Amino acid sequence: MPDESMPENPRCGFVALIGATNAGKSTLLNALVGSKVTIVSHKVQTTRSLIRGITLEGDAQLIFVDTPGIFAPRRRLDRAMVTTAWGGAHDADLVGLLIDVQKGIGEDEEAILERLAELRMPKVLILNKIDLVAKEKLLALAKTANDKMTFEITFMIAAISGDGVDDLKRWLADRMPPGPWLYPADQMSDAPMRQLAAEITREKLFARLHQELPYQSTVETDSWKELRDGTVRVEQTIFVERESQRKIVIGQGGQTIKAIGAASRKDIVEILEHNVHLFLHVKVREGWTDDPERYRAMGLEFPKE
Repeated sequence: MPDESMPENPRCGFVALIGATNAGKSTLLNALVGSKVTIVSHKVQTTRSLIRGITLEGDAQLIFVDTPGIFAPRRRLDRAMVTTAWGGAHDADLVGLLIDVQKGIGEDEEAILERLAELRMPKVLILNKIDLVAKEKLLALAKTANDKMTFEITFMIAAISGDGVDDLKRWLADRMPPGPWLYPADQMSDAPMRQLAAEITREKLFARLHQELPYQSTVETDSWKELRDGTVRVEQTIFVERESQRKIVIGQGGQTIKAIGAASRKDIVEILEHNVHLFLHVKVREGWTDDPERYRAMGLEFPKE
């Protein structure tokens, strides 16, 4: 339901943030919204589904779509993520292409630029991590990208520090089409808190564990109860594919799962502004990456092949 504080001449639109894996899309989305609404990790391919962040700038409501990183898919889950990413781009009013300036334009970026040229909506180039490279390299990269296709404008930002993010936000707000806000003024995401809490716990899995394990795990929020004293009791299950993985997640004497739970609880408390009792369980669910129901739970379309 639209917010009662909607201005007289509101604007509202969708902005898709796309790019190769680890370009910094999730970090940028959280900076634009001013709160954690999506998983952030130094590991690639962390965002699996479309997570929308919502923010206001002047009379405009901006609805950001943080898409999974676009890469050459190998597994069924990979293919579902890439399909979801391009679906988010097609449905947006404007597309922002984020490029990690340290990496520059590689094979993945070339493929994205080629496919982006087919989309009719306006596009903006966002060069991220500008604090890590020389100015000459930035200017050369901006010229190369703009020579390959037409962008409305180029922004140079450092998402992790917020440098340049406000200018980007103001420009995007001015480009949104006239129309009523789609969400209340104080809403920051359309992801249910149960889903967001599960994403936060999965983020802590990435931070704590290494190699292939996090990509073969998923987290589901089983129960969410608001107690009489104002606290929230949350129960979640971490699913892995093998017993050996379950032992890794639990850790010696349960130390790993305790650390994951403590880190996740801290972030959930910050978002809810209520005390949280978080209980984590670890179960083996063989072949979950081939289970259509799990894909639907993550907001992904199940690839048949």
